[in-house]
Amino acid sequence: MTNQQCNTSRIAGVQFTLYPMSDNFVDILLSALDEVDQSKVWKETDDVTTCVRGKIVHIFDVTKAIFLHAAKTGEHVAMTGTYSIGCPGDNEADVYMAESDAPVNAPQLANAPQRAGCKFAIHPLGREDYMDKIYEQIDLSKARGVDVSAAHYMTRLDGDVQAIFDAIQDAFEAVQQEVSHTTMTFTISANSPSNK
Repeated sequence: MTNQQCNTSRIAGVQFTLYPMSDNFVDILLSALDEVDQSKVWKETDDVTTCVRGKIVHIFDVTKAIFLHAAKTGEHVAMTGTYSIGCPGDNEADVYMAESDAPVNAPQLANAPQRAGCKFAIHPLGREDYMDKIYEQIDLSKARGVDVSAAHYMTRLDGDVQAIFDAIQDAFEAVQQEVSHTTMTFTISANSPSNK
């Protein structure tokens, strides 16, 4: 095995899995993937996860849209995944990095309110002051209109799905500007019967 150093590529990516808790899970999964405009990202789906790569703005736009399309069915849905940037092996010259910064799914989701709960953990890799970076993002999340609470090994956010994704995107963007290799894990759930 070779020792790879984090490169300077600013292509970002996410591996996620969507879990519809319904007998109709196949239709929910396929329609969520089909209804979302993915023209500004590279995407690959297999039997375990979906991988989306491109600019930060677009990978968050796509994951938020897929989750919202699945949640609008009213069924209990959850999504879990890992965002990453600065990973060895990603290529600065990827064609999707030339896309404009305008998110393509945002206009269709502007009036799509949906409550959810989310837990996320940001991992600034290779920094001794990593806890300072994490605490800064927890404080900033409070300003995004979501309820923030502590959880073991993660931070919990409750509120509107769009505000939640905006908060975790802000956290990811802020940390990656200071730490070249940053990852973030998340799990988000909507329409859970536990909340009724």
